Amino acid sequence: MNVWLEKQRHLIDFTLASLARRKTKNLGLLLVYTLLVAVLASLTLFTNALRSEAAYVLAGSPEVILQRMVAGRHDLIPPGYFDKIGRIRGVQKKEGRLWGYYYDPVLKANYTFMARPAEEVADGSIMVGATLARERGLAPHNTISFRSYSGKLFAFEVASVLSPDSELLSADLILLSENDFRAFFEYPAGHYTDIALSVANPQEVRNVAAKLSEALPDSRPILREEVLRTYQSIFDWREGIMLTVLAGAIFAFSILAWEKAAGLSAEEKREIGILKAIGWETGDVIRMKMWEGLLISLSAFLLGLVAAYIHVFYLGAAVFEPVLKGWAVLYPRFALIPAVDGLQIATLFFFTVFPYTAAVLVPIWRAAITDPDSVMR
Repeated sequence: MNVWLEKQRHLIDFTLASLARRKTKNLGLLLVYTLLVAVLASLTLFTNALRSEAAYVLAGSPEVILQRMVAGRHDLIPPGYFDKIGRIRGVQKKEGRLWGYYYDPVLKANYTFMARPAEEVADGSIMVGATLARERGLAPHNTISFRSYSGKLFAFEVASVLSPDSELLSADLILLSENDFRAFFEYPAGHYTDIALSVANPQEVRNVAAKLSEALPDSRPILREEVLRTYQSIFDWREGIMLTVLAGAIFAFSILAWEKAAGLSAEEKREIGILKAIGWETGDVIRMKMWEGLLISLSAFLLGLVAAYIHVFYLGAAVFEPVLKGWAVLYPRFALIPAVDGLQIATLFFFTVFPYTAAVLVPIWRAAITDPDSVMR
């Protein structure tokens, strides 16, 4: 075993010396190779971090949200709807929610108004998201006015600004009391936007949704897992768009790498002939060239992966952010939590390292079995 390791060490030393003799050519290939791996790894890390962020954010959302449908559109929950739901086994809590959208012509952006209990927000007061407060220059005890859709002007005092830690959820959020919400949107008494249900056993969520559909044919249960799956699909779709845009560059590099690995220069053929003439075996030549391909591809993979990690989690993925994160007038500031999927990294390793390493086998084998005298000539 020690003899084999010593032999491999000498092969690696000779391979590094051989690469150094053609350093300009090899450094150029390494740079392009690293850039390609960095781009693909950035996409992988960024989309995986966004998926993890979405799962973390939705972890505290209701297991089931019940909406009432009229002519295929979302409508208000009328009085007595709770009685129709009845007592469904497994449901821990039922809560009618009040929320809606308001267009602000000042920022040309939509706000999300949501009612909270009186003990959280007093009448005449509001709590605003950090992004909204930053864009409108709001601070606690400031006053802000909104004109309702009926034309009435409502003035509110800013009680507090929501924590920046929740900015991903609360960027455009305004919390106000139930009385103020109903007055501002002229909601009828006893009506709600939707109903949030908490289910004790996660395995029973689909059964609860099925029972709700049977009891209320005009309702639409929305499961938390369905919302999460929708976000996952959006991220996959956007990742696919970026890969399609980059397909030309990936294809061009594939041709470059294949030509470099599959085509031996006259100098390399002469080097192989000399090695054969001084007593190297065919297997040693093949192993030496395989080490060359492995060293280049592995170095490019590691450098590209480190560059992608820095780009995504320290530089905010500036290259891909507009496409993968989406856009909004009120855009939240948030830092992605590093989330690395081992399977995705292994897949990236397989498709970027192995093809280049394997591409050297055929041309090296042909050169290695050729008579040394004819190769050197």
